[in-house]
Amino acid sequence: MGTGHGVDTTSEIWNADLAPVDAGHRTWRWIHFAALWVGMVMCIPSYMLASGLIEQGMSAWQAVGTVLLGNLIVLVPMLLVGHSGAKYGVPFAVIVRSAFGVRGNKLPALLRALIACGWFGIQCWVGGSAIYAIGNILTAGALDGAKLGWIGINAGQLVCFFLFWALHLYFIAKGPESIRWVETVTAPLKILIILALLWWAYDKAGGFGSLLSAPSQFGPGGAKEGGFWAAFLPGLTAMVGYWSTLAINIPDFTRFARSQKDQYQGQALGLPLPMAGLAFISVAVTSATITVYGKAIWDPVDLAGRMEGFAVAIGLAIIVIDTLCVNLAANTVGPAYDFAAIFPRAVNFSRGGYITAAIGVIMMPWKLIESTEGYIFTWLLGYGALLGPLLGIMLADYWLVRRARLSLEGLFDLNGPYAYRGGWNLTALVAFVLAVLPNIPGFLHAAFPAAFAGVPAFFQAIYSYAWFTGLFISTILYAALMRRPAA
Repeated sequence: MGTGHGVDTTSEIWNADLAPVDAGHRTWRWIHFAALWVGMVMCIPSYMLASGLIEQGMSAWQAVGTVLLGNLIVLVPMLLVGHSGAKYGVPFAVIVRSAFGVRGNKLPALLRALIACGWFGIQCWVGGSAIYAIGNILTAGALDGAKLGWIGINAGQLVCFFLFWALHLYFIAKGPESIRWVETVTAPLKILIILALLWWAYDKAGGFGSLLSAPSQFGPGGAKEGGFWAAFLPGLTAMVGYWSTLAINIPDFTRFARSQKDQYQGQALGLPLPMAGLAFISVAVTSATITVYGKAIWDPVDLAGRMEGFAVAIGLAIIVIDTLCVNLAANTVGPAYDFAAIFPRAVNFSRGGYITAAIGVIMMPWKLIESTEGYIFTWLLGYGALLGPLLGIMLADYWLVRRARLSLEGLFDLNGPYAYRGGWNLTALVAFVLAVLPNIPGFLHAAFPAAFAGVPAFFQAIYSYAWFTGLFISTILYAALMRRPAA
């Protein structure tokens, strides 16, 4: 990729994967970014987002609108943070050195990496479930069996999970350019598959059924009358939190952009509308399953397993490929760079990817998404409480304090402008901790309701919009406490 720019390649915090991308490798046009986002959006966890909101009481259109609004909101910091990658050609874990210090960047890099490991595992579970369904179709249910004690899944599910997990290792070895190629080729195919699923639902049900026209449970006479805002605020925060990991590490991709215009246009076209469109398709198809099967089936893997004919196995195979592409782009590139930044002399991109894969298994992802309550209100909101403050500090540092001007050489200099005290910027740490603290009681109540039943309603309300709370507090505090530096 080249170094250039006078960067000290002998520095212990430099390696080839973290080095600034030279002009010859800045080849991503707007179509590549749009394809990247379409590829990441069209996945099973995204498909299931609207279902969680409807289960909480929203109407179909309220759920789709909440998904769209959340993605329009997160697009703004996505573009603002992406500017730094396109301008300086370095990944998130290097950009964040200007705010946290040339050694302090290890903290945000580790937090971001661990969250991505959780998502990596979740996507591996989804892909493994599709392989499991294919296996049962081809063997008449031979993979079924009793759960394996504390593991919580049966042997067939565990083997299929590891089969899908192992597919990632080839692309990890090949590097991020192989991931761009796969996404660009498969993105149009994914759109066709989703539209085919929509046509199937309409044809089989003779329309989309009653779910699209069903009223909200929050309306007059509804089961949750008057409770819309209590569900909307945490729901919106969860929708924002869903892509907040990418909002932070989007420089990992925009560093390859041909221009700022390419990353702006590509992301604006590729994220909000496809997310809302997928939410609509999710609701419409599920509405049709009520007519066809007599109950709502939100999981497309479960739905495909109920269909008939060899085409089902083909459809599930496509789901496997789709989930593999999403996982490589969204949950492998970022943490691989993060681990490389934490241990720059010992870990490169490939080794960072292997570490991600290992931790993704240890986190037992099937337990993270056992329920809607756990998926949206504990997992999505919980890590949003960490990433909101981190994103606020990044935005404040790059745009408010430094006015988008960084010393590229200084980002790799242990004694340069971002050395602070021993390589750590205490101001960033203080702002981060103070922004996270208000959300801790609410998180404990959501994650462990029996043990923390007495958490005051005030803290529960703050946690409902944890990402926004943390972003606001950290932005204000960091900008107020930092003097504008010379570099």
